[in-house]
Amino acid sequence: MALGKRKSEQQELWVATTDLPRSPGHPFYQKLNALLAADGFDAWLETLCAAYYHETLGRPSIPPGVYFRMILIGYFEGIASQRGIAWRCCDSRSLAAFLGFGPTEDTPDHSSLSRVAQRLPFEVHAAVFQRVLAIAVTNKLVHGKTVAVDSTTLEANAAMKSIVRRDSGENWKQYVTGLMREAGVIAADETPTDEEARRFDKGRKDKKVSNAEWVSTTDAESRITRMKDGTTHLAYKAEHVLDVESEFLLAVTLHGGDAADTDTLCDSLMAAQMNLQAAGSNVEVREGVADKGYHAAATIELCESLHFRTYIPEPKRKHRARWKDKPRKLRDAVYANRRRAKGERGKKLGRLRSERVERSFAHLCETGGARRCWLAGLEKVTKRYLLQAAARNLGLILRKLFGIGTPRGLQKDAAGKTALISLAQITILAIQTVTNALRAAKNASRRIHNKIIAPRPQLAPVM
Repeated sequence: MALGKRKSEQQELWVATTDLPRSPGHPFYQKLNALLAADGFDAWLETLCAAYYHETLGRPSIPPGVYFRMILIGYFEGIASQRGIAWRCCDSRSLAAFLGFGPTEDTPDHSSLSRVAQRLPFEVHAAVFQRVLAIAVTNKLVHGKTVAVDSTTLEANAAMKSIVRRDSGENWKQYVTGLMREAGVIAADETPTDEEARRFDKGRKDKKVSNAEWVSTTDAESRITRMKDGTTHLAYKAEHVLDVESEFLLAVTLHGGDAADTDTLCDSLMAAQMNLQAAGSNVEVREGVADKGYHAAATIELCESLHFRTYIPEPKRKHRARWKDKPRKLRDAVYANRRRAKGERGKKLGRLRSERVERSFAHLCETGGARRCWLAGLEKVTKRYLLQAAARNLGLILRKLFGIGTPRGLQKDAAGKTALISLAQITILAIQTVTNALRAAKNASRRIHNKIIAPRPQLAPVM
């Protein structure tokens, strides 16, 4: 074999388009394009978005279907930022083919994603989510009667250093400097260094930060929140409403990070019901399963009045509930929820909730790259999160119809099938080997028996 040498950076100036390499495409993305084409998704989306563009003026934008597909790529490839999505699409010929671009065409830049996201309102993104849900309803994959609700925190695109006081506009260092002057640590005209301010701030005992007093200058709608790992960040709260049987997301709602679970439960259940109706389903949401953080007498009674049966376990409290000055229907709703939650069905639904809703968080926030927000503002974050939830539902549709729900799942599934086939072949071969060995041993024993043990003598007949 001869030694290959690297070519110089000076390449040919002109290359025929017939000589350009062509990608065969990824089987998963081909299936996804076929699913969207069968639904007429692109034509529907262009008709929906036509009202937000001028008919003749200006340069034509990227098709809305391309914008949507790039967000899908971000979810399936685990890329959070728009710059990363744009680079990945430019680098991969199979993804460019999925977007509908040939080998001589440039894929959209990240700025195009930003412009389209700003131009299209929240209603368009919500309609896309409902359209994907309608595909699942058409294929009879959604049940929707019993849903599970849970929430998680999303880190906002803002740092704690950006917060200022709402009343005076002081930043954190200015606020700590004022406290040091009031405590007599420094003189009235003296300014502490950053190290001195940090040392004084670290030694304070009543160090609390309230959303009523502080706001971020970079993302005013984010809220100071205690995260899952115990740290404090500016964050949002994402709430999932999931069909317990099919695991489809029926609704995702976003709120400020300090929004209480008891205040958002009914709104999320109503959003799930409206999404099912918009998707063409006749199923009504009847049962809602949640954890003990959603337990409140007023919330349970409101769900009962809206014809939602709740399965919410009660948290441990220091004393029993007192119903003396409260309406009777409030007590009846709490007692009925207690009976349901402690029953066998309630316990089973509780186990399914903890398994399947947490799985949806893992798909969207961990492998899907949505744990960290790269956009500022509740509306922008909600629009992006809605499309990622739609991407998860599309992956679940493909998994139920074709057996593969992610691009990498095809490779894993093929490897798994190969391993199972190899294991089966080895098992069959081992059984055949043992069987042959036993048969050979039996034949050898028979031959030895015939040779060593003499046949019995034949007795002469008696005359």
